[in-house]
Amino acid sequence: MSEDIVIRILLLPLALLYGLGVGIRNFFYKVGVLRSVRFDLPVISVGNLSVGGAGKSPHIEYLVRWLDQFLDVAVLSRGYGRNTMGFRDVSTIDTAEMVGDEPLQFKRKFPNVPISVSESRALGVPELVKRSPQTQCVLLDDAFQHLAVTPGLNVLLTEFSRPFTRDWLLPSGRLREGRYNYRRADIIVVTKCPEDLSDAQRQQLLHEIDPYPRQHVFFSRYQYDTPYDLLRPDLQRPLDLDTDVLLISAIANTDYLLKHLQGAVKSAQTIEFEDHHYFKEDELSDMLRRFGRLDSRNKIILTTEKDAMRLELHRDFFWKNNIPVYVLPVSVAFLGDDEQGFQAEVKRVLQEFTS
Repeated sequence: MSEDIVIRILLLPLALLYGLGVGIRNFFYKVGVLRSVRFDLPVISVGNLSVGGAGKSPHIEYLVRWLDQFLDVAVLSRGYGRNTMGFRDVSTIDTAEMVGDEPLQFKRKFPNVPISVSESRALGVPELVKRSPQTQCVLLDDAFQHLAVTPGLNVLLTEFSRPFTRDWLLPSGRLREGRYNYRRADIIVVTKCPEDLSDAQRQQLLHEIDPYPRQHVFFSRYQYDTPYDLLRPDLQRPLDLDTDVLLISAIANTDYLLKHLQGAVKSAQTIEFEDHHYFKEDELSDMLRRFGRLDSRNKIILTTEKDAMRLELHRDFFWKNNIPVYVLPVSVAFLGDDEQGFQAEVKRVLQEFTS
């Protein structure tokens, strides 16, 4: 028996208690003891059953980029990790400490789209619409467990390499609630798929997920673009097989990214932190030492877009030490004909929406 299985078994009593608490809360919503609010405009929730790593931010960005062509769309997030409270509009000059790393990332990419943060989505949505009355559709970031709002469309994400069907409840695994709660989803997107996903792999996951007849399952992957300088975003630097990389990441799962780098750079060393980590001075000094020890004349520090929002808090450190830090953009691409199917289903819900 592997060490991982032993640890999961030892933590099982805590997982059962956790699952009981979540189950009671969900039951109270189901029978009406706790009330869920529905709004008179389309609300699309994007979330997952597990703790981080499924690709919520790139999929929110995909929806913003697409829907913004024909709708006035807005985004509401909790603003995880911020040191402020209550509802707040996000501006491009905010910091990650003020609004959270992901909402700031959204605003920097889409400066004309209303981006807001609020611990309560039920209170946040009407406040957002009050401040941006032109809003025709609201995207809720990471709200699958936020049952206080009934969305018009519930999009559930799950990783190809770590689907919810093979996971355990916290703290034995990464599930925030029981696997069976996938039934709340209208659309399920299997994310971070290999580009050459075979039909057999697709069918295996469809069999595992066992979607209800009303549910639609689609498959997506990441595509990485040209890195840009953290301090001078107008400067780009393509990755190549002559480049040695020190990857700084504080995201839930780097496996997919590291696999990409294996075929794109000469070498890649990593310094990893927990998701949404705020970097400390001694950690920055360690980055500098590790970077200095790289025996290469062609080397850079590489980080993700989300991590860049927190690293930029230390821009003076990078300026002072003349450290080349580059940010790797990522976007979502659907596999095969799935993009047409995904967009068609979203359009159908929007067109048929009634308050």
